[in-house]
Amino acid sequence: MTAGGTSSNAIRIALDAMGGDHAPHEIVAGALLAAKEYPIEILLVGQEEVVRKHLAAFTPDIPRNIEIVDAREVVEMDDPPMTPLRKKRNSSVRICANLVGEGRADAFVSAGQTPATWTSARLVLGMLEGVERPALAQIMPRQNGVTLLLDVGANVQAKVEYLREFAVMGHAFSQTVLGIESPRVGILSIGEEEGKGNELTKETFRVLKETGLNFIGNAEGRDIFNGHADVVVCDGFTGNVVLKASEALGEMVWASMREELSRNAIRMTAGAIVQPFLKNLKKRMDWREYGGAPLLGVKGGCIVCHGRSNSKAIKNAIRVAREFAVNRIDEKIQQKIAELHNREGLPSA
Repeated sequence: MTAGGTSSNAIRIALDAMGGDHAPHEIVAGALLAAKEYPIEILLVGQEEVVRKHLAAFTPDIPRNIEIVDAREVVEMDDPPMTPLRKKRNSSVRICANLVGEGRADAFVSAGQTPATWTSARLVLGMLEGVERPALAQIMPRQNGVTLLLDVGANVQAKVEYLREFAVMGHAFSQTVLGIESPRVGILSIGEEEGKGNELTKETFRVLKETGLNFIGNAEGRDIFNGHADVVVCDGFTGNVVLKASEALGEMVWASMREELSRNAIRMTAGAIVQPFLKNLKKRMDWREYGGAPLLGVKGGCIVCHGRSNSKAIKNAIRVAREFAVNRIDEKIQQKIAELHNREGLPSA
């Protein structure tokens, strides 16, 4: 490890330098942006000679709040999810998880293979007491703020017990990080009436009414964006489809607006007038502005990034990881889960 030299009290984030479609170049660039903007220490994990080469392409001197941690192996996109645990124990994502598990980092960030990332977090860091499955929670833009959607990919299939825990974890995250005093929690379904949906959503509706949360009932897809709900719970298959469709829709809308405004001189003039508005709109719709998705339910912090993440997305993911650590979200989730089990008379583990 190369010495960094910042305060030992600073939040430390382990960053998988080798994970993602644009690794390590964009990952290193994002680390440099974050190191400059936030009071933070970054442990840049990857093949040391490769990481140094890319750092040198940006700056002659390594910033004092960046350290390099050598990891000789890389988990490829077609590797099985258990690869970091069985075959590539010296991979960058596994070393990131180890650093958090050993207390040398407060959270880790990876844009690498999602199943391998969350499997590493779950099995190396361990689950919070009383939580059966972790959930990926994505912040979604809406008309008057943001909505938290979970799960967006960690659990393709779900049980009622999982969705109940997702609701409690989402509630704790929204209160602490998003500053919503009493988050409105809904279950994603095909209609707002209580009887709508499949057996899973119907039974989850009944269970969530007994949790003591601010449960508003069924939420339709539009409620993710219209401000009707603050937390929307679903299985990972459905959530991932919603997330990817939303990202594509935002990119299509922005591309279509640019195309329409460049058709002739009059439209180009109009485009110049509304340019500040368009920049603000693009920023609100850009998934890169929201960084990565926190994996709720594991000890410590794990932020899972889009595989296409560029330097901006990585910088913002590091910001999310720092907020997660500063606010001790895992501890607050643990407390909320314990309160839920106590209320229902269930064992906490």
